[in-house]
Amino acid sequence: MKPRDMILVGTFAALTAVGAFIKVPVPVVPFTLQLLFVLFAGILLGSRLGLLSQLVYILVGLLGVPIFANGGGPAYVLQPTFGYLVGFALGAYITGKAVEHFRQVDFKRLLGVNLLALAVIYGMGVSYLYGIMNWVAGTPISLADAVWFGAIVCLPGDFFLSVIAAAVGVKVRHGVSMAVQGR
Repeated sequence: MKPRDMILVGTFAALTAVGAFIKVPVPVVPFTLQLLFVLFAGILLGSRLGLLSQLVYILVGLLGVPIFANGGGPAYVLQPTFGYLVGFALGAYITGKAVEHFRQVDFKRLLGVNLLALAVIYGMGVSYLYGIMNWVAGTPISLADAVWFGAIVCLPGDFFLSVIAAAVGVKVRHGVSMAVQGR
């Protein structure tokens, strides 16, 4: 891996950590700005480096650095929100893979792929939330409540972040491609 790639991976891992601390407390799953940086990682770094940035973020948190929304350490895998972190890695990969295959990057395409990534993140997060609450934490929650608190409550804010990531992503990717071409 090139030094430039290592710096970019580390930067987006750090930005995702910063996004964990910019949060709005809501019941069960806090609303954070992490999604914005996950989407930017995929859009700007591509599938491989975007995924790697999120895996670095998860690894550093699991090693004990309190960079997740509710702390850190190996026991964090038992937190009801850990599934969202796994979803972040998949979301960055999906976003990056789609962008790599676009012949032209535009707002509509980026928004569509951002929403697809969001659906995957919610799928992982809600499934994990439901499983941990019911089978590990001993605090039963219905599937409807898991979907409500794990996705629906955060959907307006996450939709807004997806729109922002698409709008900014188009401009930044265009600027990067112009710089590479020397214009």
